[in-house]
Amino acid sequence: MRSIRPLLVATGLVAALALTATACGPSEDKAADKPAAESAGGNGTGGGISADLAETLKKHGVDPEKWKNGEWKNWDKDTWLREAKDFVNPVIDGLWKPERMKSAKDPAKTMAASDFSGDQGVTDPEPAPVKAEPEDLPYHEHAAPVGKVFFDSPEGSMVCSGTVVKDPKNPGRSNLVWTAGHCVHAGSKGGWYRNIVFVPAYNDKGKSAAALENARPEEIAPYGAFWADWVTTSGEWIADGGPTGGEGAPYDYSVLHVKPESGTKSLEETVGNALPVNFDAPEISQISAMGAWGYPAAAPYDGLIMHKCIDRPGRLSISPSTPTMYRIGCTMTGGSSGGGWFSEGSGGKLALVSNTSIGPATAGWLAGPHLGRGAQEIFTMMSDKFAGR
Repeated sequence: MRSIRPLLVATGLVAALALTATACGPSEDKAADKPAAESAGGNGTGGGISADLAETLKKHGVDPEKWKNGEWKNWDKDTWLREAKDFVNPVIDGLWKPERMKSAKDPAKTMAASDFSGDQGVTDPEPAPVKAEPEDLPYHEHAAPVGKVFFDSPEGSMVCSGTVVKDPKNPGRSNLVWTAGHCVHAGSKGGWYRNIVFVPAYNDKGKSAAALENARPEEIAPYGAFWADWVTTSGEWIADGGPTGGEGAPYDYSVLHVKPESGTKSLEETVGNALPVNFDAPEISQISAMGAWGYPAAAPYDGLIMHKCIDRPGRLSISPSTPTMYRIGCTMTGGSSGGGWFSEGSGGKLALVSNTSIGPATAGWLAGPHLGRGAQEIFTMMSDKFAGR
């Protein structure tokens, strides 16, 4: 029986993404949806813990200093913070070292095919597989806004993909990253993941695992690491999301606000660019091509190389009561979860229109949520919260 899982060509589309990447090298500065939305935050900066964070931890019976010194590894249900207001992500200096990043696993899980079979709702025929192609090197010249999201879960260190997106309230100085909800929160049976960081243009020169053994830090993380200090995801994902996506899959999106582990420049200034988000994409039948970018980590991939797939999108209905998802043929596997889906809008400008959410264990296709009113609400909430900062 086939199973599906969260996944924790058109030449013009590829060229459009390349144009969004910075033309210069990495910065030297290291200094129709339900309108439910959930936000979380409070992490402090540097190696310290803010007063708000300390208060949140104490409320849950956790000593702030113990948390910083390893208590975050305790995933007991009584200490696994779940509600939006309870998210904490204090910076732990030196935690995400290159070797720890390389050992992070994809968050892929499986689901019975019967949950997605049949001519349900507006589901189109399953697309033919599209072979994922490696992105051109170096990444900072071709797809600088794309990177990897690292986090810790009860199963260990995990990895997803993400995209730097523009912030309307901070033009040219965005600190926002788009990814999947299941890359930050376990859904209905769990809580917030921990130690969430974003590394844009990870492994910039596409080196093999052996070559990375002697790589310089800037080759592995050319722009450094950016810690999430605030997170939003949909209320539907928190309520209905699960290890196999479930009815939360059509709402499986998240926005991170990040701060550099060191330095003061914004993420967009550091990377050199960011992509706009389109919450008003046309009908699927009017979209000639969508491209998905990410770092697949499950076999036969190893999570070190950025890949892309481009295909004409179809429709996938999870339930008659939830929005229809986009679906494209693609052989990327787990680890590509959260990676941005891009489409050309008016004037040939590229915009993020979805993110990788689920796909089959056989790795023949990917599905992502339609970004409508609910997604726009959490994005606007984040932009407003950090306006002018």
